[in-house]
Order: sequence, then C-alpha cells, then structure tokens
Amino acid sequence: MNSKTVESIGVLTSGGDAPGMNPCIRAVVRTALSKDLRVIGIREGYTGLVQGDMRRLQARDVGGILQGGGTMLGTARCPEFKTKKGQREAIRNLHEANIDTLVVIGGDGSMRGARVLAEEGIPVVGLPGSIDNDMWGTNMSIGTDTAMNTIQDAIDKLKDTASSHRRAFIIETMGRNCGYLAIMAGLVGGAEMVLIPEQEVTVEEVAESVEASYKRGKTHAIIIVAEGASVRATELSDKLNELDVGFKTRVTILGHIQRGGRPSAFDRLLATRLGVAAVEHILEGSSDIMLGLEGRDIVPVPLEEVVSKNRPADLHYYEMCRMLAY
Repeated sequence: MNSKTVESIGVLTSGGDAPGMNPCIRAVVRTALSKDLRVIGIREGYTGLVQGDMRRLQARDVGGILQGGGTMLGTARCPEFKTKKGQREAIRNLHEANIDTLVVIGGDGSMRGARVLAEEGIPVVGLPGSIDNDMWGTNMSIGTDTAMNTIQDAIDKLKDTASSHRRAFIIETMGRNCGYLAIMAGLVGGAEMVLIPEQEVTVEEVAESVEASYKRGKTHAIIIVAEGASVRATELSDKLNELDVGFKTRVTILGHIQRGGRPSAFDRLLATRLGVAAVEHILEGSSDIMLGLEGRDIVPVPLEEVVSKNRPADLHYYEMCRMLAY
C-alpha cells in the first residue's frame, strides 16, 4: 500500500475508556482531512465494526472535544468479534464502507483485535489507550497520567481525614494484571504499603508495617491495593481490624472514577502526537503496527510484538516505596 491508494481512514476506540481518547480522535480526523482523506468514525468499538455502525466525520464533528473525558465514539466489549463470524462481518463492513486503513485506539485486547484484522489483510495502525500503562511498546499510554492525577488527588484528601481520625486507609486502585498505578500512587502519595499482582505480600507483613508506623508516632497510614493483588482491600481491612494494629482501618475503592475526568496536559499532548503520527505513518505505507512513546519519540512497534509480550510493573519503584515509607 502507498499514499496514492489511501483515500479513507476509519477510526474506533475500544475496551476501557481512557482520558485522552477524544484528543486522539480529534488529531486523527483533522490530520486526515488536511491530507484530503475521508474519515469514518466507528461507534462502540468492534461492536460498531461488526454491526456496520459508522458515520463520516468532519472537522466540526470533533470540535470542542479536546478537553472532554471518555470517547465521543463510544466503546464496548464485543465477544462477537472474537468469533470467525464476527470477524467476517467486520471485514465485510470495512470493505463496504471503502475504508482503506483502520486506526484502533485502545488497550491490549484492542490491539489483539487489530492484529486479527491485520492477519486478514486489513491495513491497521494501533494507538495505546489504557490507564493501566501495561502495554508493551510504549513508555506511557493515553489516559495513564490523568488517572494518576485522579488517584493522587484522592490520596491527598483521604490523608486529611485519616490524620484527623488517626486511621489507616486502604485505597484500591485499578490494575487487574499490572500494578503500575498502585506503585506510582504509593510512591508519590507516601504510602506505607503497596500491594500489587506482581509481588506476593501476606496480611501479616502489612499488619507489621502498619503497626510499626503507629509505634513510630505517625498520625495515619495509607495502604494502596491494586485490584488484582492477592488480597482484596475489603478483606485486608477486616483482617487488620481483627489483628489490632493500632489504627482502625477504612476502605476506599476508587473504581471507575479513575477512568473519567478532563485529560491532563500530558495526555492531551501524547494523544495528539499519536493521532497525527498515525495518519503520517498510514500515508507512508505503514500497517500492522502500534505507535508508542519511547523517550521523547513516537515510534512504530509491530503489532505481533505488542500482543505477544507483557509490560510488568517496574519493581525498582516498588522497592523505593518500601524504603521511603519509614
């Protein structure tokens, strides 16, 4: 494929929404229009692709979305796309809409879907959008920075009430398979303990750490728990209260609040750079790639590599949390 054969680009957002998806859509649409390309927005991720739910996007359609959280195109899980029948319908709809190349914005599952289409001969470029920052091939994903700021704001506020009441607060973050958010939140939030999927920690170890904090005269204790950790936040709270570690414990589960809100300046810039680069790479003939951030540069990574590897949390930062908790 070369630039002469590209006349239209399709764009979809898939999987969990992430702050910055809207700026990314905007960048794809307006960059493509500046190159005289037609842009087709696909609603509800792969569901819209399977059902043929698409519409043409113009410059004004993406006006005013730069500062908005979520995704104007919508997103959804699509079990049907995992079937051969669903994939066949999606490919048929792409051809009927005369879409030459598809841009997929989403997380690991979204990139797996993009890889399936690439194996069927559909030109596709992936862009990483996931607050968990667990994707291979990029230092940061769209939405991670905003989610971190949301978590940090919650920790700061909870510290106020924790100190006032001399309590330990257990704060659950997202992260089923990757503890990035929990580790970084613990590091910048001054947590006494962090529990992540990548590192086994016993209730007794947590109890020892919290009780030691109490004995040192601390007015509160903060424990960050990733949702995929071996011990759940509510279970941990019950056991710590039973063991009597000095502080009474309370639980706050941040849940989907971490996905929402206005994207940070970093996420807007990253999303915009990725969206522009996607169109540029398409016009250069690139396909079957994901674009990621490496240092300060936007670089292409083969989709096959992206979906075959995992990006675990850096345990060096985990050790920093433990050291600085004293």
